[in-house]
Parts: sequence; structure tokens; C-alpha cells
Amino acid sequence: MFYRMPKDTSPEWAPTYFLAALGAGGLAVTFFMWLMFWLPHPDAPVPLFEDAVAALGGGSLMPKVAVIGAWVGIAFFSALHIYLLVWNLRQYGRFRKTQAYQQLRDSNSETQLLAGPLTVAMSINVGFILGLTFVPALWSVVEWLFPLALLAFVLVGAWALALLRDFWGRVLVGGGFDCVKNNNLGQLLPAFASAMIAVGLAAPAAMSQSTVTVAFSLVLSSFFMVTAFLIGAIQVVLGFRAMLEQGSDPSTAPTLWIVLPILTTLTITLLRQTHGFHVHFESGAGGVDVLAMLTYFLCAQLVFGLLGWVVLARYGYFARFVTGNEKSAGAYALVCPGVGLAVMIHFFTNAGLVGFGVLERFSVAYWCLTGIALILQFLTIWLVYRLNRLHFGA
Repeated sequence: MFYRMPKDTSPEWAPTYFLAALGAGGLAVTFFMWLMFWLPHPDAPVPLFEDAVAALGGGSLMPKVAVIGAWVGIAFFSALHIYLLVWNLRQYGRFRKTQAYQQLRDSNSETQLLAGPLTVAMSINVGFILGLTFVPALWSVVEWLFPLALLAFVLVGAWALALLRDFWGRVLVGGGFDCVKNNNLGQLLPAFASAMIAVGLAAPAAMSQSTVTVAFSLVLSSFFMVTAFLIGAIQVVLGFRAMLEQGSDPSTAPTLWIVLPILTTLTITLLRQTHGFHVHFESGAGGVDVLAMLTYFLCAQLVFGLLGWVVLARYGYFARFVTGNEKSAGAYALVCPGVGLAVMIHFFTNAGLVGFGVLERFSVAYWCLTGIALILQFLTIWLVYRLNRLHFGA
């Protein structure tokens, strides 16, 4: 998957190539789920390096396999994420000097630029996962790291808001938004970026022991979460209206699945916030409401997943842009839904069904549900391999 990347693709490069790096980072997260839900971590709400070492020293085989597999997966896909991120940032710098960039800024596709802050926000999350997984004694200084993480996400959020300011200021004052060409859900990319920033900002709410840090985390993450909900609601309506009139665009059909990772990030944001309110402000939040929320969001993902499958199958999208020889940067939008749905199934199974006594951990029914997440995870790994070979292998 680590191909020698072209040094200058500024005429052909598109911001959606950031999704290649985003998908690799998401796959690192899927391997972290193995540690999160399969290892005991009594000293922290998340698994630490010490927990993994303790599992390796134990007598059971399953935790050892989980730790080794997770370590390999996290290390490999984190490295791939950073490799592709650096390449994309360099291409983005060159792209800004071209006429194609100016044309992009005057079109519906201007919102594709939000793929930049979206991927950088994922990079911060990946960095935190690398620290938890491979750095000993990290938890002893984590309260010092949370404010730095909040600052980093706020800076990325400011970048995203500046891009949204330019877009919304242009179309709401001067018009020019082409509703005919809006026959996809690509305009949900800003909502995805806002949701990714929100889930990162919400992390201290679930992990910090400082009430002040938790309060900042709750307020800041709520702002970007609400932004994601509002933009998402508007653009889903506009996108479906255009698709019902014009039919969907074959090259951008994968955007129908962008709702899946958005819902996953928003669900985790709400779970983290619920924990923060409950622990620090005695709100009484949680209980059956958490299980209900996980169920509703998972069902919504399945609805959009089935709808997207119908459209993609009728266009023969996979035969053309995945297993075929046609290239479209938008095909990388297929990676995030696989990651998002796999992660959601892990949370639904463990934080939902196991957490509220519906399932017994590591039972047959447990592994049947978890097996679906694992199948999605490895299918997504194959998809990343195939797309990277198609786009960069030459």
C-alpha cells in the first residue's frame, strides 16, 4: 500500500484524495477497537500500553492475539495515514497555485476543501491512539495533554469554519450555487468535518478528571456537533431533491454512504458527552437512553447503507471504479462508511448490548455480531489496497 507517490499532480489532484489518508486513519481506529473492548483496562476508561503488556503476560491466548494484531494494525495504518497526509498536504499547496483551484472556489465543489481539516482532525485522533497504545505511563500526564488536544482541535475547527465562511458567504450573498449539479451528498463533507472535530473535542469529557476541562470539552464539542447536525439536515434535503429530479451522478454516487461515518462520529460524541455530564454534573444521563440512541443511529446507518447499495449496484460502480480500471478520487469515499459501520457495530455490541446485560461478552451471539464488524474491517482493508494500487500503483 506504500506506493511511491507522484511528486506533482496539481492539474489532476483533487481535495477528495485527502480521503485516502482519512480512510487509513480510520482503519487504525478499527484495530484500536480490539483493545478497547477485548482487553480489561481497570485503571482508565481506555486501554493503555500497560494493559496490553499485562494481557501479553497472561495465560489466555485470545488477548495475546488481540494485542499483537491490534499493535500491527495500528502501527501500519497510522504510518500509511501519515504518509498519505503529508503527500496530500504537499499536493494541496501546489494545487492552490493553479487555475483549477480558482475554478473550484467558484463552484459547488468548494466544499471539497473541507476534506483537509477533516483529515487533520483524524490525524490528532490517530496521534492520541498511538500514544495510548505504545507510550508507557502516558496516563500519568494525560491531564496536561487534554488542554493541548482541545487547542489543536479548536485550531482545526477554525480552519474548517474559515472555509465554510467563504463558501456560505459567497453562495448566500451572491448566489451561484448550482442545484442541478447538487445531485449527490458530497455537500455533507463539511458536516463530516464538523463531526470529526466534535468527537475529538468530546474526548476529555469522557476521560478527564478535571471539571473545568470537561466543561470546555462539552461546550466546544457541542458547538461543532450542532454545526454538523444543521449542515447535514440542510444538505441531505437539498441533495435528495436534486437526485429525485436529475438522478444521481454516477461518479459521486459513493457520497450516499457518507452519512454512515457522520452518524458514527456523532454517536461517539454523544456517548462521551453523556459520560461527562453523568460523572461531573450528576445529570443521571445514561441507562436505556444510551442503548436506544445506539440502536436508532445504527438503524439509520443501515437505511442509508441499503439505499446507497441500490444506487451503486445499478450504476455498476464497483465494477467500474473499484475492480475495473476507471479512476475516480471519489471512490475513496467508500472507505469511511466501512470504517464507520464497523466501529458502530463494536460500540452497539459492547457499550450497548453487553453494557446493559443483553449479551454476555465473548458468547456465541457476541462473536456473531462482532464477526460482522470484523468482516467489514477486512473488506475495507482490501478496498484500501485495491484503490491505492489503482490510483498510485503505476
